[in-house]
This record gives sequence, structure tokens and C-alpha cells, in this order.
Amino acid sequence: METVFQPVVAAMTALFGRPPTMNEMILIPMIPVFGSAFLFEWLYFRRKTGSWNTGQGQPFWTREVLANFSLGVGYYVSGGLMNLLFVAALFTVVWDHRFYTIPINVGTIILAFFVQELCYYWYHRTAHRVRWFWTQHVSHHTGEIMNMSTAARQSILNGIVGTWMFYVPAVLAGFTPELMLGLLGANLAFQWFVHTESVPRLHPWVEWWINTPSNHRVHHGRNAQYIDKNYGGVIMLYDHLFGSYEPEQEKVEYGTPRQIKSHNWWVLNTHEFVDMFRDAMAPGPIGERLKHFWKPPAWQREGHQPIHTWTVERHDEVMVR
Repeated sequence: METVFQPVVAAMTALFGRPPTMNEMILIPMIPVFGSAFLFEWLYFRRKTGSWNTGQGQPFWTREVLANFSLGVGYYVSGGLMNLLFVAALFTVVWDHRFYTIPINVGTIILAFFVQELCYYWYHRTAHRVRWFWTQHVSHHTGEIMNMSTAARQSILNGIVGTWMFYVPAVLAGFTPELMLGLLGANLAFQWFVHTESVPRLHPWVEWWINTPSNHRVHHGRNAQYIDKNYGGVIMLYDHLFGSYEPEQEKVEYGTPRQIKSHNWWVLNTHEFVDMFRDAMAPGPIGERLKHFWKPPAWQREGHQPIHTWTVERHDEVMVR
């Protein structure tokens, strides 16, 4: 196996100036697969509907698709830079201070899968419930259409806001960083294929256990009953355990309650981060101002009007997160 992957490792090492992490080893070679799946999805939809309209409001709205892919490029580049600067080194330090060393075998890999899913669940749930982390995740949810390119709609702020910290406990417990990052990469690769409207609801048993396209459409909805639901990456087990599961019923309306109206790459990446700091800097008691960092995204402090640096559209059924 090492011989098979050696050319890929060598090429990526030359590209990054360092050996690739396991999630990069999975996600970067998958890019042609992702692109081909998106093209197949697009052709399937066009043949099914007989429509080639890619204008505003259509499932393959050109401006949205281009914004999705541009955000994806930024995510890959910034992720590689963050790994080069400190994330890879950080996990090395954490591993050096681990409590145990868990051997790698079939049983521990299965266990590690469920541990990684648990870490991902709590990262994902926190990213919706704590504004500091929402600043990184919001760009993924501002898409107003749903197709596989929406999965590419990621942020350049991952390393800056510290999404990596949710996996530190697993490494401290004794799971190797390579294994956890590899499983995370597989998790994210799987999720590319659940960002679609081309797959209907599946058998209830499958829907209960797996993060299907139907379950993930709910996660992207701004309908009142869909907000902050279905956080699972590959499985829905933890959503059932922690009370955040919601099946797809009424048609999903995509976007966020305070929808940014922009396709500008920089605005999509930074608008919530900028607004959070501007809200915190606005006059008022320091204790109340600091709450803007850890309170839910829609929290408002008394006497302060939320700041929107760029244009937003308020949804009729805004739910206070």
C-alpha cells in the first residue's frame, strides 16, 4: 500500500513543502471525483427537468455555483497554509502528551470512527450555537441552492477560530492524529454526496442511521423546524441521542435567518467575523459586549442594534438561536 501511494505523497510533499496530512491525502485526490459527481448531477437534473435555466433561484444558479467553488478553493489553500504554520505541529505536541497509546487494529478503527463522529458532532453543534465558531461555519450555510457544489462552500477561518480543538481530546486519549484526521477526511468526503436534491428520502431505517441527502437538506434549511438540526457527519446516532434529529417534511428553504446577499468571496468568508467584532466593540457594559463571542449567533444585547456591515435579508421566521 505504501508503494501505491508513494507517488501521491511525493507529489503533495513537493506541492506543500511538507508531507501531507491524512485528511489532505483523502480530500485532495478526491477533487476529480467530486467534480465528476457534480457534473453527473447537473446533467441528470437537466435531463429530468428538460430545463437549462441557470438563473437566479434555479437549483444550479450559476453565480451560486461559482461562489461555492471559489470558497472551496480558498478552503483548500487556507487549510494547507494553517497545517504548514501550526495545526500539524500542534497535533504532534498533543500526541507527545497523550494519556494512552491506542493500538491500530480493526476494533480500534471502528471505535475511532465513532469517536471521530462524536467529535465532529460537537464541533458542528457548537459551530451553530456559539457565534465565535459560527463565523467560520456561516459561509457554508449562506448558499441559497442545494447541489453538490454546496459542499465546497467552506471557510478560510477554520484554523483561525480553532475548529481543530474539538479533536484534541481524542488525540490526548491515545488515537493517533493520522487516524483521526484520516477519518475526518473520509467524513468530509462522504458529505460531498449528501448535498443534493437529486436523491429523495430513502427507507426510514436508512434515514434513521445515516446522514442521507434528505437529512442534510434539513440541516441546511432556515424553516423554523429545521434550524439547528441534523449535525451528524456520516451517521445520525448522536442526533438521536442528543435530541437534534428532524426528518424532512415540508420543502426546505435554504440559507440562514439573516441571509447575506452577496456573492463576493471576501464578504462570504468574513462578514460574520467582522460583524461579531463590531457588535462587541459597540458601546455598553464590557461583560455584555463580550457575550457576542460565546452567545448564539442571533443573541442580541439590550440597547444594541446588531451591526450588518454588508446587506442582509431577514427571514420572516427568524428563530433565536
